[in-house]
Amino acid sequence: MTRIGMNCFFIGISTFLYVMIAVATPLYADIYVYADSDGVLHFTNVPISSTSSNFKVYIKETPETPLISDVTNLYDHVISEASQTHGVSFSLLKAMIKTESDFNPRAVSSAGARGLMQLMPENIKTFKIKNPFDPRENIMGGTRYLKQLINRFNGKLPLALAAYNAGPGVVEKYQRIPPFKETENYVKQVMKYYSIFSKS
Repeated sequence: MTRIGMNCFFIGISTFLYVMIAVATPLYADIYVYADSDGVLHFTNVPISSTSSNFKVYIKETPETPLISDVTNLYDHVISEASQTHGVSFSLLKAMIKTESDFNPRAVSSAGARGLMQLMPENIKTFKIKNPFDPRENIMGGTRYLKQLINRFNGKLPLALAAYNAGPGVVEKYQRIPPFKETENYVKQVMKYYSIFSKS
């Protein structure tokens, strides 16, 4: 191969690698939160310089590894079906599965929660789920439960997420995200992944 041919070859490889890295690299953004006079939380990913000064940084986006992979996309067809059936955001469901089980359909918590969306035994019984380790049954059941919580808390997503983690009775008692580190971290994690998957 001539010197010119070799140069063109390396330029072509370099361009290909650059494009592949650019495509594979997910987009991230900080998330800001503002609590209004009624205690309702408002979230945005618009840079704080262009938002109200009332907004404070809620999550600083510094993920160490890309989230998009064959594993994270494995259940997209089921998530899409659940999203359309129950009217819940596809990206939100995916964020919950990432947070709950890291896409492991055989996951079992110390409290007995099972499967991709970590359904508790009482919810498995309520929604007549025969096999909580079956991805479709688990996702459809978890989505149905989440939709009930969203309606119960008048569309206030952080409260619905907190209720999914700590139980609706606890959230109703505090009338806000309960002051439990696990629940506070859970809501933050889901909101973070929600933002990331919304851009993927």
